[in-house]
Amino acid sequence: MSEELKNSPIADFDWDAYEKGETQRDKSTEELEKTYDKSLGAFKDNEVTEGTVISISKREVVVNIGAKSDGIIPFNEFRYNPDLKVGDTVEVFVENQEDKKGQLILSHRRARTAKSWERVNQALENEEVVKGFIKCRTKGGMIVDVFGIEAFLPGSQIDVKPIRDYDMFVGKTMEFKVVKINQDYRNVVVSHKALIEAELEQQRKEIIAKLEKGQVLEGTVKNITSYGVFIDLGGVDGLIHITDLSWGRVNNPADIVQPDQKLNVVILDFDEEKKRIALGLKQLQPHPWDKLDENLKVGDRVTGRVVVMYDYGAFVEVAPGVEGLIHVSEMSWSQHLRSAQDFLKVGDIVEAQILALDRQERKMSLGIKQLKEDPWEKIEEKYPVGSKHSAKVRNFTNFGVFVELEEGVDGLIHISDLSWTKKVKHPSEFTQIGAPIDVVVLEIDKDNRRLSLGHKQLEQNPWDVFETIFTVGSIHEGVITDMLDKGAVINLQPYGVEGFATPKHLVKEDGTQAKQDEKLPFKVIEFNKDAKRIILSHSRIHEDEAKGERTAERRAKKPAAKPQAEAPAAPATAVERTTLGDISALADLKAKLEKGE
Repeated sequence: MSEELKNSPIADFDWDAYEKGETQRDKSTEELEKTYDKSLGAFKDNEVTEGTVISISKREVVVNIGAKSDGIIPFNEFRYNPDLKVGDTVEVFVENQEDKKGQLILSHRRARTAKSWERVNQALENEEVVKGFIKCRTKGGMIVDVFGIEAFLPGSQIDVKPIRDYDMFVGKTMEFKVVKINQDYRNVVVSHKALIEAELEQQRKEIIAKLEKGQVLEGTVKNITSYGVFIDLGGVDGLIHITDLSWGRVNNPADIVQPDQKLNVVILDFDEEKKRIALGLKQLQPHPWDKLDENLKVGDRVTGRVVVMYDYGAFVEVAPGVEGLIHVSEMSWSQHLRSAQDFLKVGDIVEAQILALDRQERKMSLGIKQLKEDPWEKIEEKYPVGSKHSAKVRNFTNFGVFVELEEGVDGLIHISDLSWTKKVKHPSEFTQIGAPIDVVVLEIDKDNRRLSLGHKQLEQNPWDVFETIFTVGSIHEGVITDMLDKGAVINLQPYGVEGFATPKHLVKEDGTQAKQDEKLPFKVIEFNKDAKRIILSHSRIHEDEAKGERTAERRAKKPAAKPQAEAPAAPATAVERTTLGDISALADLKAKLEKGE
């Protein structure tokens, strides 16, 4: 620029504005800003607009929306779109046109969310296929980003096959179908399985149309359950029930097959309407009963393993797929049937004898007690009448005690054969279950396998001696041990025998009634050896004494009689009291009774 031009005045310079403080420079800047603002796009905060991707890095995406500066958006907001490239037009949400650092703040996720519900509802209505990014696992399925909305993908809707490893899908972009929307809770459920089910349905119809019973196909183990195995036949599933996996007994299908295992199966039945196909695996093998040794017969011994237990018996596998039943009654010679679990358990190896064999019905009955000698075969030799043994109390009844002398040999002690002297109302008063007890064999019924036993017969019958002691009219001391409506039970000490007195025979001399635990003298008014009954009376003692006194008084008042020939001596009115020490035999009996007690 020349010096002349440089110093020449500006022709249109506004000197008046200059004097007022308005410079040409300020005016030009203001106009420049207006012109610049007009050149920018018309947008506001919290609005959705479109922008152009100008650069992409691993962490961020730079978008130009025509503002003073470019906006930076985290790359993870575009993970659902792995094909994003520079020059693509994307929707963004203007969060802040200028933050503290002068930076334009944009969000692609919020822009997508703002329009996502409209898009999602359209996709559900039009059955559209949408793309979604699988963000992470959650309980029961996966979380999928669809249009910026976190949708739920149930585990059962990922694929037509059960998924064992969910983590392999995290981070993948897949196609989905919107299957359910909850507008109130703004929940979206998507399915990938629904996209392939239509195609599989067509394949399934074609496969089922070609199926025939007895046809052998190759399949893949798809799922193993407690009741069977599902097999993928190439687009259609069939079930091998647990009973059709093996001719042998199967406790767990996983013991027979493994996941994803390929195997041949035979079609047993199918239902085109319900789309159910019943398959078999064991049917491809010959039946084990057809291979059973032809020489095997009733009476032979076999060895096997207990595979199943029930209360009524145990099933024993004597060959693969061939089982025999040992009924609980064939486990012991005992007549008391118990649970089979008392004798065997699953896994036991047992030897048994064949009791019945039906090859046509494929049934076999076994027994293990037959391997032992029947104790009743020589019962008279081992337990002759009169022999003494030790037994174990097994059970009570109102009429006696069942005892076991050995396994298979039981006997009954009648309640009347428990004690000579004690009146037993119920066997539980005398002994208890499981307790040992000494017995003597009274009678043998071999045909019915019954033994009559006694306990009291181990001692001499004391009633033979009592007959000489408790004579009618004799007086003995006793203690009232029990008061009943019909009378009282009196323990005649020290003999250990009981007597009975009715209420009228319990009246004392002063007119009061005798009470329990009182010790009083009693007179024997009845003795019955066969019935083992002693009837006593306390009242009879003072009644007889009073009667004797009255008789003596009457005699004293009568005139003296003429002398007559010497008359025989009158019997004594009072019977002397007897004690155990007076009779040596009773002393021996007392010692035996005390020893027995």
